[in-house]
Amino acid sequence: MNKELIINVAPQGVEIALLEDKKLVELHNEKTDARFAVGDLYLGKVKKLIPGLNAAFVDVGFEKDAFLHYTDLSPYAKSLLKFTHMCMNDKSETGLDYSRFTVEPEIIKTGKINEVLSGKPNILVQILKEPIAAKGPRLSCEISLPGRFVVLTPFNDIVAVSRKIHSSEERKRLQKIVEAIKSKNFGVIVRTAAEGKNTAELHEDLSSLVATWKTIQTNLKGAVAPAKILSEQTKTTSILRDLLNADFNRIVINDKNIFNDTKNYIQRIAPDKAEIVSFYQNGSPIFDSFGITKQVKSSFGKTVNLDSGAYLIIEHTEALHVIDVNSGYKSVSNNQEQNALETNLEAAEEIARQLRLRDIGGIIVVDFIDMKLPDNKRKLMEKMEEYMATDRAKHAVLPISKFGLMQITRQRMKPEMNIQTQEVCPSCNGTGKISSTLLLEDEIEKNLSYLNTHNHGSLKLVVHPILYAYLTKGWFWQTKVHKWRKKFGQKIKVEENTNYHLTEYRFFNQHEEEIKM
Repeated sequence: MNKELIINVAPQGVEIALLEDKKLVELHNEKTDARFAVGDLYLGKVKKLIPGLNAAFVDVGFEKDAFLHYTDLSPYAKSLLKFTHMCMNDKSETGLDYSRFTVEPEIIKTGKINEVLSGKPNILVQILKEPIAAKGPRLSCEISLPGRFVVLTPFNDIVAVSRKIHSSEERKRLQKIVEAIKSKNFGVIVRTAAEGKNTAELHEDLSSLVATWKTIQTNLKGAVAPAKILSEQTKTTSILRDLLNADFNRIVINDKNIFNDTKNYIQRIAPDKAEIVSFYQNGSPIFDSFGITKQVKSSFGKTVNLDSGAYLIIEHTEALHVIDVNSGYKSVSNNQEQNALETNLEAAEEIARQLRLRDIGGIIVVDFIDMKLPDNKRKLMEKMEEYMATDRAKHAVLPISKFGLMQITRQRMKPEMNIQTQEVCPSCNGTGKISSTLLLEDEIEKNLSYLNTHNHGSLKLVVHPILYAYLTKGWFWQTKVHKWRKKFGQKIKVEENTNYHLTEYRFFNQHEEEIKM
């Protein structure tokens, strides 16, 4: 699979498109004034404790207080509170020596939030979910700093290896290396990308994360809540950090500064891939050149067409998303069951892409075309899981129910991407109604009367072909144009233009200059 990252930099922000085999699968927007992104660290002030919900509301500077549930507190919440307090009040020049920090006992999973956050203290929190609709951000106290090969988790000494690394020998090797190089009071999660990496590469990645943790300590010193302590990396670098692998064969950027930053970042994390970054300076919009604009227009509507002629209807309700699969005009075979299976498999692949592309989260209910055979239902289920495997968001796919419905749950991290693909009709401005032709005729006549008093010489009226037919129908001396010529004693020529919308008309003088009305 070939992966390409196309980055369009505009004054209002950065648009990032991820293509897999030329097909758009992810689209990210990063606004220049973006705040409260997933992964950002804030110093928050506990404002309200809700024992009934076993949760707290925390002021992090957003217009609405952020939500922190007890289950997101982390077993090391008491250590985090202690660490936050010590850093904020640290008066030394050298700063807090984290290696000598005494970790507090873990809190129990079934405890009460008002027992942990009594006194409404200041606390270091990480954005778990961006603000969505009327809700503020969701927070977590389980601080994690992701790197290319490892994730650093403060206040514990646990080393865990990704389950996606299947070789037991490789898992043991990585565990031994990390246990030997990690510092005290740090836990480490070894990512799938670490498979096959040597000690030097892992140590470099781990050292950069430890340096980030020291930056957090420095930023906490003297901070007053609410305050931003550390920003997550830009979308570009975070995508590269998480996705960059041997499949990536091109990164194209239309901004010199971001091109240089990206080139330097890749030079640091994967020097062998530095040559895949290129600067775009073709002149035409970058998304148009790579066919992304067209894919966006065809992929974000309510109806999504498939190659076979089948189509999806995607609708959003308050509680869930509903996707309806409809068969098309092409038949794969004369067997109805086989047709249903082939259409459902094609739809499953597109649905998996749509979930990633639109970043749809929560509950998704898919109404596939009915199939009788259990083997076909099982095959569809397996294929759906296969197509969803590349999705980085946590998800679960349930078997098809007896009603022919498949339920999918997908982690909701940020607001769903919703791009308006329909354009407002220039004739009716979205109302669905236009002025009567008779009234339009009167409007043109009034304008002719006004122009007649300004001595423009001969006039040319350009209109839509339908309006042209109306104005010139019948015998010449019976047409509207002939009557206007007689009434105003002026030469008037009428021409049609297919590019005009139905009720559009323009006047031109004898020098072919448009007369603004």
